[in-house]
Amino acid sequence: MDEISDMSTLTALAPATGRAPSEWREWLQINGPKMLLFARQQTRAHQDAEDVLQDAMVKLIEKIRHDEFIGGPEAWQPYLYTTIRRLAIDLSRRDDRRKRREDTVGAETGESRQEAFHPWFDSESSDDETRVQLEQKLKELPEKFAEVIIMKVWGERTFAEIGETLGISQNTAASRYRYGLEALKRSLGGARRRGDLSI
Repeated sequence: MDEISDMSTLTALAPATGRAPSEWREWLQINGPKMLLFARQQTRAHQDAEDVLQDAMVKLIEKIRHDEFIGGPEAWQPYLYTTIRRLAIDLSRRDDRRKRREDTVGAETGESRQEAFHPWFDSESSDDETRVQLEQKLKELPEKFAEVIIMKVWGERTFAEIGETLGISQNTAASRYRYGLEALKRSLGGARRRGDLSI
């Protein structure tokens, strides 16, 4: 998976955490890609995901700097999941309002933007076509299933942690994970039968 494009900016915030720069850098290298993947699932474009992640990290650093953050490094990841989700919702609402205004005044140019391809899976172990199909099918899942799968598989969170982050019960998180995987399996099975997927 891609590294955060501007890791140096986030690494530079290390002194504000009260941790050694190497400890902060190590935490970012381990958890940064997971947070970026979650942000990508929550936003419409890769650049938006990077912006939302950076904003969430700055909020975390500010809380730590002002002694307002409860917990240590083990609480950073759950805090970031929640903050990324909220920031992505706010960004989406702003974008929707802006789009409606543009449509109303006739500013629509008719040009379609095509999102750049940023793989969720490592390309060394799987061919590009298969990876593209898997990513597309995951994006087609209802958001409530996809976000739990991403947090569980790539974020390595427990159902209790996912439930707390999303404001749902542990059992609901587990059910969404199970239903999401079943839906993904059916969708991929259909693609395989049509010959669109060769795994």
